Amino acid sequence: MPFGEVVCGSPGSGKSTYCHGKHQLFTALNRPISIVNLDPANENIPYPCAIDLASLIKLEDVMNEFGLGPNGGMLYCMEYLEANYDWLEDRLKELDKEDYILFDLPGQVELSTNHPSVKNIIRKLTKSGFRLATVHLCDAHYVTDAAKYVSVLMLSLRAMLHLELPHVNVLSKVDLITQYGDLDFNLDFYTEVQDLSHLENLLNQQSPRFAALSVQICSLVEDFGLVGFETLAVEDKESMLNLTRVIDKATGCVFVPPPTTQQPPDTVDASRLPAAQRPNAYSLMSSAAGQMRGPRSDVRDVQERWIDAKDEYDVWEKAQWRKEGLKVQEEAARQKAKIRQRTPGAKTPQEKKL
Repeated sequence: MPFGEVVCGSPGSGKSTYCHGKHQLFTALNRPISIVNLDPANENIPYPCAIDLASLIKLEDVMNEFGLGPNGGMLYCMEYLEANYDWLEDRLKELDKEDYILFDLPGQVELSTNHPSVKNIIRKLTKSGFRLATVHLCDAHYVTDAAKYVSVLMLSLRAMLHLELPHVNVLSKVDLITQYGDLDFNLDFYTEVQDLSHLENLLNQQSPRFAALSVQICSLVEDFGLVGFETLAVEDKESMLNLTRVIDKATGCVFVPPPTTQQPPDTVDASRLPAAQRPNAYSLMSSAAGQMRGPRSDVRDVQERWIDAKDEYDVWEKAQWRKEGLKVQEEAARQKAKIRQRTPGAKTPQEKKL
C-alpha cells in the first residue's frame, strides 16, 4: 500500500523547497521516495522528478492555443490531467512499490479550495490504494499580521473541507519569521488556534472597516474546531523529522526498510523475511505509533529556537557544525592510516585520483 502526501499552498509558500528537503532527508535515512510534479509551469524544479506533468501538457501551449491567462490555463491543465488520469496511473505503476510519493501541486489556491479536478484525482488515487495526507503550507510571516492570519485560517479550513484527506497545516519558513516583525502573542497561540477572540482588538486597530467580518470568520473557524498548525524550518533536520512524524501519524505509515538496506549494528538480520514480518530495526521512523519526541516536537521549543533566542542558537549550531566537520576529518584520517598499515605504500582511492 503506497503512502504519500499531496503538497499544496499559495505561491511562494515553499512547496518545491519542502519537496526537495524531504527528498534529501529520506535519502539520508535510506527511505525510498519519489516526487511527482503536477505544476506544468514549474520550469526550475530543484528536486529529482520521477513524474513531470509537463511531459503530458504544458501551460504555455494551453495559453497560446486557447487564449487563456495563467490561472485559466492552469485550471485547464488540471482538467486535462483528470480526463487523462490513465497517463498518471501508468507512470505511478512504474515506480517502486516501496516508494513514498510526494505530489507537488501548483500554487493556485482554487485548485485545493473549490475546483473539482484535483479533488477527483485524489479520489481516484485513494481508490487505487494510496494512503495520502494533505500538507498545506502557509508562509509563517502571515502570523505577524492579524488580518492576514485570519485569511490563512479561512484558506486552511476551506482546503481541509474540500480535499477530504487527513490534513496537516504547516507554518513554513518559521526560521525567517523575525524578519517580519514581532509577534503579538506567543507562537503557540497561532499554532493551536484556540481562543481567537484575543485578535479582536488588533483587527479593530488594523482594519476597522472589516473588523466585524473578521470576527465572524474567527467564530466560524472556532466552531469547526479543525484548524491547527505545525511549524517548519526546512533546513533544520529536527524540524523536518518532527513534521515527518506528524504526517506519518496522519497516514498511519510505519516505515520498514527494504531487505537491501544495511541494518544498524547489533540488530538481528531478518532480510530474508517478507516486509510484513521483518522487525523495524530503524525505530526512528516508526512514527505512526508512540509519543512525539524530539527538540522540535513542542512549539515552545520552536519559539525559543527561532524567535526568543535565535542569534544564540545560530552561534551554538555553527559551533556544532565545526565540531562535526572535525570529527569527519579525523575519521577519514584514521581510515587512511588503517589502509596504510594493512598494505605499506598503498594509496587511498582519493590519492590515486591525484
